[in-house]
Amino acid sequence: MTEHDEAAWNEGVAAQSDEPSDPMFSAEVVRPAVERLAALAGDGPALEFGIGTGRIALPLAARGVEVHGLDLSQPMVDQLRMKAGGEAIPVTVGDFSTAAVESASPGSFALVYLVYNTIMNVTSQAGQTAVFRNAARHLRPGGAFLIETLIPDLQRLPLGGRFVPFDVSPDHLGFDEYDLVSQRLVSHHWTRRDDDWEASSGPFRYVWPAELDLMAELAGLRLRDRWAGWAGEPLTAESRSHVSVWEKP
Repeated sequence: MTEHDEAAWNEGVAAQSDEPSDPMFSAEVVRPAVERLAALAGDGPALEFGIGTGRIALPLAARGVEVHGLDLSQPMVDQLRMKAGGEAIPVTVGDFSTAAVESASPGSFALVYLVYNTIMNVTSQAGQTAVFRNAARHLRPGGAFLIETLIPDLQRLPLGGRFVPFDVSPDHLGFDEYDLVSQRLVSHHWTRRDDDWEASSGPFRYVWPAELDLMAELAGLRLRDRWAGWAGEPLTAESRSHVSVWEKP
């Protein structure tokens, strides 16, 4: 399931993206992300790559930020449109590594952002580098490109091993399968649905912070800030994720 595979982001995946029990929808997670993004956007428009069903875009728009979206999946956008405020957000359906937003002039955005590990849905280094170039094309001078993504959990991988569990609970089992040569991983899920277990898997490409910095440099962007989380916590060797901001000079 990659950002470049339109068929993978179907109606079923769109519906599951709004799972109310997902902690990513909790106010404790969403509020600090929206506050940080609103501060970065200031009085300018913001563009979300991979807007999906609007988990972040809708509350950000409710804060008064002019939000636009770019997403490959029409079913995801349809789900967004059914929500309060969703019709008011202009969304271009297209690949966020290459597509241009139709509803705004080039180089007009104060902020482009990409959250919740979505950069890893682009499963090649060349594709991820293209995402930075596309972000830079949409940014005005002084604008910011923000990515939230995990730090590869290789410290928990035994020598010669491939699998790392990330969730073991009564209704869900999750394991990441790593390929250290290609920097690919596959997230495997077994989810309880009533009396049955439903299996699903999705491919990703993990990427290191330093590698992202090089992609940014190739796109003419420079690192401004990097934190362990949305509240601005310092990044340490034990951090499991990071929020990074690059700016367009």
